[in-house]
Amino acid sequence: MAEGSRFFKVEIITPDRIFYTGEADFLEFVTSEGEIGVYRDHIPMTTVLAPGIVTIHSGEEEKRAAVHAGFAEILNDKVTLLAELAEWPDEIDVDRAEAAKARAEERLAAHTEDIDVKRAEFALRKALTRIDAAGMR
Repeated sequence: MAEGSRFFKVEIITPDRIFYTGEADFLEFVTSEGEIGVYRDHIPMTTVLAPGIVTIHSGEEEKRAAVHAGFAEILNDKVTLLAELAEWPDEIDVDRAEAAKARAEERLAAHTEDIDVKRAEFALRKALTRIDAAGMR
């Protein structure tokens, strides 16, 4: 990275692997507070990741992935996403995601006392994120 460059380092790390390492000039992802966009020299911060699509912009190239929960550390020249799970669109089993979506919707519609609503809502968000990401193949 040259001094004065608009690019910054991006790392996406999961418990299983280093999912992505590269450079970007703009990064978009979802936090517990909403969507965020990061350029080089962003104010340093740490935030909680929510299930959503991460878009890595590097010049004319764009890469998208589904990321599920974790933390983000933003520094002026580096962003690190520590994610529970990260998947490229071609790694997603759409049939499995559709089945998970249906199960979560069923649990939410049941409204019984033994249903953990927060857990069902989180499962639904993960399934919808996977379905959205898979559509970006």
